[in-house]
Amino acid sequence: MRIFERLDALYAIGATRVGYSAEEDAAHALAARWLEEAGLAVERDAAGNLFGRRGDGSLWLGSHLDSVPDGGRFDGALGVVAAIEIAERTDVPLTVVALRDEERGCAGSRACVVAGGLPRAFLELHVEQGPVLERAGAPLGIVTAILGQARGEVVFEGRADHAGTTPMNARADALVAAAEFVLRVRDAARDGAVATVGRLEVEPGAGNVVPARVTVSVDARGESLDALVDAIGFSPTYRVDGVRMSDPPLAALREAARGVPELVSGAGHDAGILAAAGVPAGMLFVRSLNGGASHSPAELSSEDDVAQAVDVLERAVRILA
Repeated sequence: MRIFERLDALYAIGATRVGYSAEEDAAHALAARWLEEAGLAVERDAAGNLFGRRGDGSLWLGSHLDSVPDGGRFDGALGVVAAIEIAERTDVPLTVVALRDEERGCAGSRACVVAGGLPRAFLELHVEQGPVLERAGAPLGIVTAILGQARGEVVFEGRADHAGTTPMNARADALVAAAEFVLRVRDAARDGAVATVGRLEVEPGAGNVVPARVTVSVDARGESLDALVDAIGFSPTYRVDGVRMSDPPLAALREAARGVPELVSGAGHDAGILAAAGVPAGMLFVRSLNGGASHSPAELSSEDDVAQAVDVLERAVRILA
């Protein structure tokens, strides 16, 4: 399958293709060659985003080519090579886009928003990066919304004491207070929301000293972000509100893939940045196998699922065109 051959070629450049690195540059150069071979007019903007245009090109189709360190074959790259495949199969006016540095904050799509001249519609094919579709036995899913994200830290102050001589009822243990907070973070995540404590910094950090200070990270994601933040009880230092996918691309995906389950994305995507700027956007997920593994070499989607996804995306493109 040509799409998998191209995914392998991109992966051979490096499992690590950090934004604006030599490896991401090489991936863009390879994709540019494929775009030229497909007969598209190849352009780059000031941010380094890659475009392959045909006709008015107001329908954008694509994703990103950068990766996290030691990432997988599919994240981002699938959306770009699938878009190139559709450009080769059809003669409809479109633009294949490979956006820069998605993993570290969607630099490429944000640059497009700043530059203006945005498209009339954007479609992004992406692996799910989670286990929902695999558990449901569904090869594809239509994304209806991308969850908002709030991140920050909470600091708990206590008092350092000797672990052997300080009675339990005389302690001011910062880690005990932090542990209770961690459980509150877990319990606050309801109705599709998720919330995570991924990092604890314990001071002084000695096994025989009662913790005096603990710093806790919080990553909270949900459609009702204000309610989630209030339920956890923290002040985010980073926040991106959620965004819903919209018609006509959402309607086109629903028509092209009748009966496909719908779900929300807990991960951020370039489609979310463009949608927040007013671009009608739609996303199609491909089932992630291996328990939904992603951001790792274990990332996997099957050829059959990918083939179905590309067929659906092609039908949606023809509907929009």
